[in-house]
Amino acid sequence: MVIEFRAFGHSDYLQARALWEGTPGVGLSDADASDAIKAFLARNPGTSFVALEGSVLVGTLLCGHDGRRGLIHHLVTAQSHRRQGIATSLLRAGLNALRGCGIDKCHLLVFCSNEDGLKFWRSVAAQERTELALFSMATNYAG
Repeated sequence: MVIEFRAFGHSDYLQARALWEGTPGVGLSDADASDAIKAFLARNPGTSFVALEGSVLVGTLLCGHDGRRGLIHHLVTAQSHRRQGIATSLLRAGLNALRGCGIDKCHLLVFCSNEDGLKFWRSVAAQERTELALFSMATNYAG
C-alpha cells in the first residue's frame, strides 16, 4: 500500500464527506457543507491535507488559523487504514503548515464520547485542557 499525502482541495470534498459521515465520533454541521469547506480551504490555503491510496481518500485533516492560534478539525483515518501512521503524518503536515504561517499553538475539539479520538490525541502528547469551558454561540444572537 502506497499512501500519498497532499493538500486538501475542494475536489476532495465528496470523498471526505463520505469518510466523515461514516466515522463514529465525527460531528458534522452546516459548517461542513460543500460551500463552507470551499471557503475554509480558500481562507487557509495549504494547511489542510488528505491521504490517498490510489484514487481513494483514506484520511483527512482540516486545519486553519485566525492569525493567532490554529484549529484542527476532522483528523480522520478510514477504519481500514488505522494504525499505519496516516493520522500522525497528516497531523505533522498540518502542524508544519501552521508553523510556516507563524502559528505556534493550535487547538482541537474532541467529543468526550469519542474514545478513539481521545486515545489518539493523548498518544501524540496533546495537552488535555480540563481547566477550560467551551461555549458555542450562533452568530444570529439578538440579545
